[in-house]
Amino acid sequence: MISPVPPAAGTDTTGPAGTPVRARADYRTTVFYGLAAAVAVLLFALRTPGGADTRFQVVTGSGLFTVPVIAVPAEPVAWLLSLALVGAAAWAGVLTHQRRRVPLWLHIAVGVAFVLCFLVWVGAGRAALIPVTSLLAGALALSVPLIFGALSGVVCERSGVINIAIEGQLLFGAFAAAVVASRLATPFLGLVAAPVAGAAVGAVLAWFAVRYQVNQIIVGVVLNTLIIGLTGFFFSTVLSEDAALWNARQPLGTLPIPLLSQIPIIGPVLFSQTILVYLMYVLVVVLHVMLFRSRWGLRTRAVGEHPKAADTVGIQVNRRRVANVILGGAIAGLGGAFFTVGSGLAFGREMSAGQGFIALASMILGRWSPFGAVVAALMFGFSRNLGNVLSTIGAPVPSEMLLMLPYLITIFAVAGLVGRIRPPAANGQPYVK
Repeated sequence: MISPVPPAAGTDTTGPAGTPVRARADYRTTVFYGLAAAVAVLLFALRTPGGADTRFQVVTGSGLFTVPVIAVPAEPVAWLLSLALVGAAAWAGVLTHQRRRVPLWLHIAVGVAFVLCFLVWVGAGRAALIPVTSLLAGALALSVPLIFGALSGVVCERSGVINIAIEGQLLFGAFAAAVVASRLATPFLGLVAAPVAGAAVGAVLAWFAVRYQVNQIIVGVVLNTLIIGLTGFFFSTVLSEDAALWNARQPLGTLPIPLLSQIPIIGPVLFSQTILVYLMYVLVVVLHVMLFRSRWGLRTRAVGEHPKAADTVGIQVNRRRVANVILGGAIAGLGGAFFTVGSGLAFGREMSAGQGFIALASMILGRWSPFGAVVAALMFGFSRNLGNVLSTIGAPVPSEMLLMLPYLITIFAVAGLVGRIRPPAANGQPYVK
């Protein structure tokens, strides 16, 4: 039995009497682009002082060749970018009216143009430089745990299990990595312990959610609370009493890739990282290929979409769900290691700070796809680091607004760019033969 596939947005469907019915055009993306263009014109272009320059620092260290500080005329560039946003909004309106999908590259171009317009306005006439490489490198660093957490959610929810416990898996992975690395005086063993701890939390989630059909959201929330309390207890007792033995800093060393790490901008950002970040690169590619180009991925998606049909062709639904939830927990636990050994920090109480839930939002914004989840997580990481950088250069933006920036971007992105999305059909539904 093959379930019907819903028509794409903007296509013609058939009414009850057999007459063609055209789908209603969704102008949310056009409205979103229009708001971005209006903000760029009214708040950035009109308020950019004439005759001032904005200076961007591209290279901060040695590289294959030197790139000088780039100074751009602030007012003309701000107006040029604002008019480009107006044009993008008009084009999106035309595409939507024609029932055509707005391309992904246009979303990216609008986002880049808006951010550049904002940076040009912020740095106009200021002595401080806008550090492009540091901005991007910090964005990647803040995105690492989000990417691991989002990939964990993709693996679990593609097989039909909602993983609300990503927050607890990140935190427990950070705890295990710090304790093992400190006790054995090597960060690499801590990197091994982190996915084991995350897998343990995933096994508990699978045991209750799959074996006993307990509500998956409730189990995930309870596990988050349990891990927060458990790690907080050990932090207040064992780790605080003998921090030199149980909670010493054991950072992973940076491993620059020869030649590639010296390329301006992308070299320091992508190719001068720790082994944990390189593992993330490999995991994203491998997981995407496995999910959409392998037998394992086909069976995983079948279990999440139509478990009854999967069962009739011999796929053991519950066993595959258990295995995928444990695998997803291990992936999230590995991401938790970034908080401690990956960043060279000691473990702190509740140091995951709700990033497991942002990882879930990244997974949804990325439409349950590894590459899409990575793009969404990078957007969140960039917005957080943008607030940090702007606060250091004395930007004319209230500090409260800088703290709100990641969440405002999240709301606007979900409201304007996601559109109609559909999770796996059997997501959150226990399967009983």
